[in-house]
Amino acid sequence: MTRLGARRGLPVWARALLALLLLALLAAGGAALYLRSLLGPAGGAAFTLEVKPGDTLGSVARTLQERGVVQNADVLRFVMRRDGTAGSLKEGLYDLNGQMTVQQVAEKLAGPARIPTVSVTIPEGRRVKDLPAIFQKAGFDGAAVLKALKDTSLSRYAGGQPDLEGFVFPATYDIRPQETPQRIVQTMVSRMETEFTPANVAAAKALGLGVRDWVILASMVQAEAANDAEMPIIAGVFLNRLRDGIALGSDPTVAYGLGKDLPELDRSAGDFTRDTPYSTYTRQGLPAGPINNPGQAALLAVLNPERKLPDGRDAVYFLHGLDGKIYVNHDYPAHLRDIARYR
Repeated sequence: MTRLGARRGLPVWARALLALLLLALLAAGGAALYLRSLLGPAGGAAFTLEVKPGDTLGSVARTLQERGVVQNADVLRFVMRRDGTAGSLKEGLYDLNGQMTVQQVAEKLAGPARIPTVSVTIPEGRRVKDLPAIFQKAGFDGAAVLKALKDTSLSRYAGGQPDLEGFVFPATYDIRPQETPQRIVQTMVSRMETEFTPANVAAAKALGLGVRDWVILASMVQAEAANDAEMPIIAGVFLNRLRDGIALGSDPTVAYGLGKDLPELDRSAGDFTRDTPYSTYTRQGLPAGPINNPGQAALLAVLNPERKLPDGRDAVYFLHGLDGKIYVNHDYPAHLRDIARYR
């Protein structure tokens, strides 16, 4: 029976071939399962990839394998080549994590990069001389920024000035770390010029002010006001005094002309009688240029001044009392009385 069954069975070579086929099928199935597993999440932590100029898909894929974002660098490269996105990497940041599939990682890398920026805040009322230190602290070259701030060709309104004082808009800027100082300053100047709308320029002209005069007066209002609510009041006083030919008498203009900060002024040393092109005590009219970089509130306050007292008389004098309030008067004797009462 045994010999007969053997004769009736498959030949030895056929049985061997069948065994090889079965092994091949098992191997192919295993390979497919293995490949499928490589396409799944790698399980690593969140990782922000920075792609720099010169980085290749190969180097990026290896980094993602090392970080546990993908299981196999070659699989990621294969998927992106298959999808036609192998050349889509851009300079910037990509937020990835090991819970993503290889397909999701590939699609993320083929999409837009997040551009790295540094946030820099320029407070309202800062002078040009104050800005380099702010940029230096943020990681930029302060000396190079100062040099760019002296390039008055960047503004069509700063001609005749030693720098761009008054024409750099105070705001928070998100700046790329590699940005050039000139581009940084041009961005701030361009932002200021968005305030010079046709309507605003026309409103300034109706007050007898060109754009430069408007900015000069706004810088004075910025320096004098304790808060935004005071700005239209102070603007009204200055506009009335300009109209009436009365010296503006603004302490911050004196300080600017002497290269001092306001607390450094010394009346006993003759600071208020020393003549400079910026002193509004020794000279009539506006100072020679802006004394800081005013913000939007100060600019709009000049265009929307409060020129009258509640009784309808013109506001011509103001002072800040020790109680933190502003006192406004029409005539000098009343102004002197308030000085005696509140200072």
